[in-house]
Amino acid sequence: MESKYHYFKRDISWLSFNHRVLLEADDDSLPLYERINFVSIYSSNLEEFYKIRVAEHKAIASGGHSDDITQEEAKHLIHQITEVVNEQMEDRIRIYERKLIPALREQQHVVFYQSKQEVEPVHTEFIRNFFKEEIFPYLQPVPVCKNRIKTFLRDNRLYLSVRVIRRDTGEKEYYIIKLPYSKVPRFIELPRVGEYFYLMYMEDIIKANIDRMFPGYELDCSYCCKISRDADIFVDDAESSEKMVEQLKKKVKKRKIGAVCRFVYDRKMPVDYLEFLVDAFDINRDELVPGDKHLNLEDLSHLPNPNRGNEAPVKPVPMKLNYLDEKESIFRYVNKHDLLLHFPYHSFDHFIHFLYEAVHDPSCKEIMITQYRVAENSEVINTLIAAAQNGKQVTVFVELKARFDEENNLATAELMEKAGIHIIYSIPGLKVHAKVALVLRRNKEGKQVRSYAYISTGNFNEKTATVYADSGLFTSNEVIVNDLHTLFRVLRKEVAEPKFKRLLVARFNLLPELRRRIGYEINMAKAGKEAHIILKMNALQDPAMIDELYKASEAGVKIDLIVRGICCLIPGQAYSKNIRITRIVDSFLEHARIWYFLNGGKPLLFMGSPDWMRRNLYRRIEAVTPVMDEELKQEMIDMLHIQLRDNQKAGWVDENLKNVLKKNPNEEPVRAQYAFYEYLKEKNDRNRL
Repeated sequence: MESKYHYFKRDISWLSFNHRVLLEADDDSLPLYERINFVSIYSSNLEEFYKIRVAEHKAIASGGHSDDITQEEAKHLIHQITEVVNEQMEDRIRIYERKLIPALREQQHVVFYQSKQEVEPVHTEFIRNFFKEEIFPYLQPVPVCKNRIKTFLRDNRLYLSVRVIRRDTGEKEYYIIKLPYSKVPRFIELPRVGEYFYLMYMEDIIKANIDRMFPGYELDCSYCCKISRDADIFVDDAESSEKMVEQLKKKVKKRKIGAVCRFVYDRKMPVDYLEFLVDAFDINRDELVPGDKHLNLEDLSHLPNPNRGNEAPVKPVPMKLNYLDEKESIFRYVNKHDLLLHFPYHSFDHFIHFLYEAVHDPSCKEIMITQYRVAENSEVINTLIAAAQNGKQVTVFVELKARFDEENNLATAELMEKAGIHIIYSIPGLKVHAKVALVLRRNKEGKQVRSYAYISTGNFNEKTATVYADSGLFTSNEVIVNDLHTLFRVLRKEVAEPKFKRLLVARFNLLPELRRRIGYEINMAKAGKEAHIILKMNALQDPAMIDELYKASEAGVKIDLIVRGICCLIPGQAYSKNIRITRIVDSFLEHARIWYFLNGGKPLLFMGSPDWMRRNLYRRIEAVTPVMDEELKQEMIDMLHIQLRDNQKAGWVDENLKNVLKKNPNEEPVRAQYAFYEYLKEKNDRNRL
């Protein structure tokens, strides 16, 4: 029997989120370079999407096996994705070319030459000399012919394809030129003239001088193009951890030569030109994605800003808690109260301080922590190494299968092993996505004394902690500490069937408790009492849990979803009439997972690492803690309500996957990220008094 419930397709929903990112670039109230950066983020997101999701669908469409989607469904989905991306490209062109480029000239006095025809005579000689001295030595035009060995196009590298005509025979010839990224910046700063600054793309400087590269030829035309390749890595989960390490080392090196998943080209390229390249490089027609004149716009994150010194800081500066200054012991504070940090509003230095205390505390005998994504030259890792060198027993679970972080995780794991840290590698068949740390303390007799647990929604990464909005809880609650110790014993394969009393752990007790909490709200609604659920997360995709929310909505439970990215639940239906979906995109990446249940007037708050996706709930180790301190619980509730009141950077996701911005000129403006920062700042100032 066919279910009455329906769901958005995961990938189409994700494209809706990425379009919301692009819309930030269309917001005239934001600083100009911040808007330009959103174009960069949009482009970077889309690149990864093609390398992973679209590449997977193409493999299935070509005959690969999948339990989730048929070959025909994969083909249809690829077609849908292409249609949506092409629609978004029109918005991207409008925003970038017709709004941002003119705004650079008007607001910042930055002139961005887009072609040779725009160049003022005063810069002609500079462009000619710069090409001759700085670019030309690194260029190597390679002839492209249908009947010769194929030239290999590297992943995500920008190429200039050139068509020239021999003067003696009139024949057309094609060449491909790889842009020398490592030798020359993408954006070239030209000499300033008066109050104006001038910039030019590297490829446009090449185009302006390309006739110098082909003596004896007439230049016909030139266009940029690029290849995106499958970047996913599959390892044999049946292998041992040691063999998995060796597999990853080999496969990471081959990532750049994966199967082609898209060929992006300047949409102004003539049809006959495109057909030639498609045949010459053996490109499938369904891999063609029309782009703009300038590709790889993720590079805009490095766009020179000659007026940077004149800009006032726009983002909140991470604050340090007044009661946790350099002299105050976090251990001593957490002995009396749970401690809740919110990044990037609070400084990540507090977590580093926590680890340093463990390094120097004589009673601290053991430190355990998970590593999913850490910064390069990580202060967290350096502190753990210091702990090992100071005689502490340090155990780090390293998730090798963290996509795009495999190499960094391998390198840091080897570094830690050399320092005497015990490394536990990936568990075959599972990813460990939990963000947890444990400090175990013992007295002289070896008996465990007051110890400390840290459960977070984000990674132990001091770099991303400045741009990802996450929360982390310190507690010395004995039950939670023991639960977390049990979890690490599971990771060490010392316990096969663990029992957790308060900590919720995916694949063990998380799903039963979530169903129980939703069920309780349903019973309250059926009894005519107030029932409310607020769920904040990055993604909601699991059909089974969506069905639970549909049932709760049908029973009369009010449900507010704050979902940044993928959301497969469809609002506005008879079975979802009590559900609203809010999406917030602003200066920081909303990354926290926080769940609220009214619970008959005695609210329950949970926070942790999992989204409600199949992979998180069924195929990963995830950890969630209840927030038990009443003051901190109220702080979390206040944060959720501030986000629901956001009418500047929040929008509804409607039944057509459109982002409907909540802006209402008749309401007092609320920009949640900045409002919550002020909320925390006021609370911190009160603690100083």
